[in-house]
Amino acid sequence: MGAVLTAVLTLSLLAVLFGLLLGYAAVRFRVEGDPIVDQIDALLPQTQCGQCGFAGCRPYAEAIASGEAEINRCPPGGETAMIALADLLGRDPVPLENEEAAAKPKSVAWIIEEECIGCTLCLQACPVDAILGAAKQMHTVIADECTGCELCLPPCPVECIVMKPIRETPETWRWPYPRAAHWLKEAADA
Repeated sequence: MGAVLTAVLTLSLLAVLFGLLLGYAAVRFRVEGDPIVDQIDALLPQTQCGQCGFAGCRPYAEAIASGEAEINRCPPGGETAMIALADLLGRDPVPLENEEAAAKPKSVAWIIEEECIGCTLCLQACPVDAILGAAKQMHTVIADECTGCELCLPPCPVECIVMKPIRETPETWRWPYPRAAHWLKEAADA
C-alpha cells in the first residue's frame, strides 16, 4: 500500500510541477497577434470559400498584411471589401481580380435530392459545414449556413448540386461584413 501511495504522490507532484512550468512558459513566451491582420480579417466577409486562392479569410488577411497578396482577390466581398481594405491600408483601390465572380448574384447551394447518391464528397468540400448527410444517404444544404462559395460543385460526381440565386428582400439582404450586419441589426432594434 505504501508503494502505491508513493507512486500516486510522485505522479501528482510531477503533474503540478509540469503544470506550473507550462503556465510560466505560456505567459513568458506568449505571441501577440498582429493587430493589422485582425483589422483586415474583420473587413473580409468570413465565407472561408477559398476563391481568393487561400484556405480562408484569415490566411488571406495574413497574406495581405505581409504584402504577399493584393487587396482585390475576394469575390464575395467585392468592390466594397476592396475599397475598405484600401482605406485601411492607405493603398489605392484597384480593379477586382475576378470581376465576373464578384458580379454574380448571391446564391446558395441546392441539392437535387432525387439524384443524390450520398457519396459525401460535397460534405468534405464544404468549408462551413453547411451540408448535412451521411454515406449512401441523401444530403441537404442548410441554406442559412451556405456562403455560396460553390466549392461543393466540382466534387459532385452526379452533378446534383445547383446554385440558386437568393432574391434580395429586406429579410434576405446581408451586409457584406458579418460584424457590420450585427451592428446594423442593433441599430435597427434601437
